[in-house]
Amino acid sequence: MAVSAASLRSLIGRRAAFFSAMIGMLCVLAELCFLLPDLFVTPEALPHYVANLGVFRAILQGSILSTFALGLVGIVLMPGSRRALFGLMFGGLAIVMGGWDAQPLDIDTPRGLAAGLDYFILELLILGLVFVPMEALAPLRPARILRAGWQTDLKHFFVSHAGVQLLSFATMIPAQMAFAWAVKLDFQQAVASQPVWLQFLEILLVVDLTTYWVHRAFHQVPWLWSFHAIHHSSRHLDWLAGSRMHIVDVLVTRSAAFLPVFVLGFDAQALYAYLVFVSFHAVFIHANVRWRFPYLRWVIATPQYHHWHHTSDEEGLDKNFAGFLPLWDLLFRTAHQPDHWPQRYGTVNFQPPETYLGQLAYPFRRKGRATPYG
Repeated sequence: MAVSAASLRSLIGRRAAFFSAMIGMLCVLAELCFLLPDLFVTPEALPHYVANLGVFRAILQGSILSTFALGLVGIVLMPGSRRALFGLMFGGLAIVMGGWDAQPLDIDTPRGLAAGLDYFILELLILGLVFVPMEALAPLRPARILRAGWQTDLKHFFVSHAGVQLLSFATMIPAQMAFAWAVKLDFQQAVASQPVWLQFLEILLVVDLTTYWVHRAFHQVPWLWSFHAIHHSSRHLDWLAGSRMHIVDVLVTRSAAFLPVFVLGFDAQALYAYLVFVSFHAVFIHANVRWRFPYLRWVIATPQYHHWHHTSDEEGLDKNFAGFLPLWDLLFRTAHQPDHWPQRYGTVNFQPPETYLGQLAYPFRRKGRATPYG
């Protein structure tokens, strides 16, 4: 079907305006990280930023310039676009705050738990630049960037990423309290002395097996399902929809995942490599892409594999619990991966609210004991 010049102009204008506003917002948040690192930057990452300060200043410079360029394109192609105007305002505010030469403010701020804005900014910027074009080039289903519910999912993304240090601290407490006696066991030194690539594979195995059973429990225990239903409430899957998770679901799942890592004593390098990989993979399997990966899909969870987990089609209910390795679903007879894609997503017998605060409150207000699957 031929696309008219007016339609193409409108499409480019809308996309430019959206990216201007989004990147501009991230630039303002980045300025806060440069100005008040003790309050907003993850302490463990700060030495890395200092050692590569020039690189991060260049990224900020490019982002600010992109904000202005995209905002101007949006204004020209869509006069009066509010998103383009917001983008230009955010870009101007970033310049006023110090631009790419912003220096830390000399104030007395005791180091403690930081907001972790740096993690949120980098994750959203990198993932957005990767997955938005990916979904535009090979979409499974036609969808707008600003589809219904995107604001709610962005809030979930912000809480789980900007609060990464606080969430990590909270999830480590149960393991440290229950297994403090295991901190200096001899076998932990043997585990940590293995090659990093081998530890990486071992972490994948033990964490995925643990979270398989936690995930399955969230589906089959009614009061746990009330929390996990938030994650399944999206009627359209894309890269941002995977962030929709109740905070209780996040804390329980991450706490369980940390247990084998803590007890076995894996080296920090292997753990960081795993976290980077699984963060990307978790977004990818929710993406709105039509790729099937016919030779890989029974070895590693793919978008098609995980889409069947999110379906409300009867044939896919309570299937594909594994986050990374279909092996566990095959062993425990919960695997389902036909050649076709699911038709519908969301919950079955009820639908949680679409607002962020409504989703947080929903599990505590819901009455009844049945899961949507009976």
